[in-house]
Parts: sequence; structure tokens; C-alpha cells
Amino acid sequence: PRTYQNGPAFWGEDFPRPRPDGHKYDRGHAVVVSAGPWQSGAARLAARGALRIGAGLVTMASPREALAVNAAHVTAIMLAKVDDGPDLARLLADKRYDSVALGPGASLDETTRARRDAALQSGLSVVLDAGALSLSGDDPRSLYDMIAAKPNRPVVLTPHDGEFARVFPDLAKGCQSKLDRARRAARRSGAVILLKGPDTVVAHPDGRAVINSNAPPHLATAGSGDVLCGFVAGLLAQTMAPFAATSAAAWCHGLAGRIVGAGLIAEDLPDAVIEVLKEIDRRSEQ
Repeated sequence: PRTYQNGPAFWGEDFPRPRPDGHKYDRGHAVVVSAGPWQSGAARLAARGALRIGAGLVTMASPREALAVNAAHVTAIMLAKVDDGPDLARLLADKRYDSVALGPGASLDETTRARRDAALQSGLSVVLDAGALSLSGDDPRSLYDMIAAKPNRPVVLTPHDGEFARVFPDLAKGCQSKLDRARRAARRSGAVILLKGPDTVVAHPDGRAVINSNAPPHLATAGSGDVLCGFVAGLLAQTMAPFAATSAAAWCHGLAGRIVGAGLIAEDLPDAVIEVLKEIDRRSEQ
């Protein structure tokens, strides 16, 4: 089979778990790139998601003008000053980092483009979301070429339908099946595609795909996708395989939404995932 219903039966054996003799550095270090002070909340949601899903360390790469705002809101999450693409390239050259996520809250400008390029050239696992993904719509071939330049480096793209239409306009118009759209986009880009929605599809370039069926409508709220981006980055930092990590992140996100239920806001999701992780452990013991 090439198509699966998403769930722990598919990826549970690969889900990262702390070792009795382990320490925080064994659990990976994720970097989340922050936008400016007025758009920094999205990156904080992603960073908190990465930490809750199990990454041992998370650093927010923050522009100077947003450092004070971010410092006022985070505690266990670290901060590093990153103003532009070269700054991010220097940060990611540190071999202690394992994954980088960018796009939440990001503007469609040259600064975001330079940061995106620095991330893709770093060799780390990369998650592109929101602004970092949408700006690729004016030159998608350069995105594909950068992904192909490091074939062993995982890249995950996390579009909703609107972002998908900007990056893959012909597929958005020409493929009626969401499953087919995601598969073709993965094959074309060389990245794992997480096509969000009530029936989120995760597709691998080799044609494998999972369909997520546990997401409640309460997840349709501002910042929910930013937390999902962080979940993916946090699992990649723990060296979970990219297709499995993206599938697990989507399932955990959906179940966290069900646990919170009515009245959900994005800030609830990282804490709700505690119960999700307990459920994964219970299933693994059965």
C-alpha cells in the first residue's frame, strides 16, 4: 500500500522517547526563526510546540528589535540575535543544532528570502511554513534547486490551500484530488508536503502518503498552524525520519485539538500535547 490512515500504528515504533541514560543534548536542538516585534508571537508558538513535543533544547533566532519582546514571554526557550540571512547562516553553522523552522509571522520580503536560503543551505532539517513558503511562489524553481542540492537533508513544506496555490498554482487548479495534489507537489519539490486542512495529507516524494482524520474544527484558529510547524521541527530535531515525523506531528496536533475541544486557542495546544504523548506511550505498551 502507498496510502495510509495516519496514526501511531504507522509511525509509533519510530517515535522518539527519552533514554534512561540520556540528557537534553541527546534529544536534539531546534531553531525557530522569529519575525519582528509585532509579528513575533507566531514563532513563540512554534518554539513552544517544538519544546513540548520533546526537543531537548529550542533557540529562537530573533532580530534585535524583537529580543526584548521575546525575552518577556519565554523561559526555557533560549534566544539568539539574528538580523539577516548571513546572521542566520553563522548561527546554523554550529553543529549543535539539528533542525530549523521559519516562516511563522514572516513578511514576504528579501530578509525572509535570505533567511530561507540560509536555512536551506545549512544542511539542517528544515521546515518552511507561512511567509517563508509563500514567497517561493514567484520563483519556485529556485526552491526546488536548493532542496535538490542537499538530497540527504530533510525539508518539510507545510502549506494550507492558499499557500499551496501560490507555490504550486498549476497543481492547485489541475488536480481535483487533494491526495494527488500533495503527491505531485512532493515529487516535484523533493520535500515532504504537509497539506493542511480538516483532512490533512502528508506526502513523500516517493509516492507514499498518509491522510489525517482526527483533526477537530476547533483547530481553525489563529496560530494553530504555527504550533504544528513547531511539532514537526521538534520531532525532526530528535532525528525522527521526515515523513514519519511530519505524520506524527499532524496526528499529535489533531488529538491535542480534540483534548482541548471547544474554546481552543493556539496557546492551549503545546500543553495539551502532554496528554497526547501519554496516549502514545500507552499504545506502545499494549
